[in-house]
Amino acid sequence: MKTTQYQRIFLLAILSFFISISALNKAIAAELLLPQQAIAEASDKLKEKMQNPEFIKDFAQITDFVESAIYPHVDFNRISALVLGKYWRDATPEERAQFNNEFRNLLVRTYSRAFVEFKDWSVRFLPLKMESDATKVVVKTEILQPGIQPIAVDYRMVLIKGKWKAYDILIEGVSLVTNYRTTFNNEIRNSGSLSAVIETLKTRNAEALSKNSLHNS
Repeated sequence: MKTTQYQRIFLLAILSFFISISALNKAIAAELLLPQQAIAEASDKLKEKMQNPEFIKDFAQITDFVESAIYPHVDFNRISALVLGKYWRDATPEERAQFNNEFRNLLVRTYSRAFVEFKDWSVRFLPLKMESDATKVVVKTEILQPGIQPIAVDYRMVLIKGKWKAYDILIEGVSLVTNYRTTFNNEIRNSGSLSAVIETLKTRNAEALSKNSLHNS
């Protein structure tokens, strides 16, 4: 599948989620509020991994890394529920678990391409105001690249058991959740069932893993 401009920006937004703090000194990092720190926490590990050319070509390695370093900062269960909407409410517990797993793998395959597609860029955190008892917040950032206007990337985050986790990304106001909801709603209507869509996702992910490739869709 050819990468559209929106998808390219989305890939960069996902990648920036885990790298941004590496460019900041300790004094600036200390000024970030907890939701911003949550976005930045996995950055050092990821940046170190990206120096290894074998890592960025190996889907299995990336999957293992994401499992340990990135998943803890993302509420994938909430994302899956929002993406499926009414279909999530009607799904069985088994279907929910299967979709959650396969959708996570789909996102790994999608944003792993950002490891090799984007290099010369940085991220700027915008001021964040929040109440001390807030449980939801939008962290606003800008992706900076030479020669183009800054790209607005906002992260919707929720506080779960004392930890801030992302559950949506907005790129210039366009929601990741809304974008995927439209895609999957269409696929479910065309295929006739959620289970059929899950099987298609499972097949695509398995093929990508067996070929050790980041470029299959």
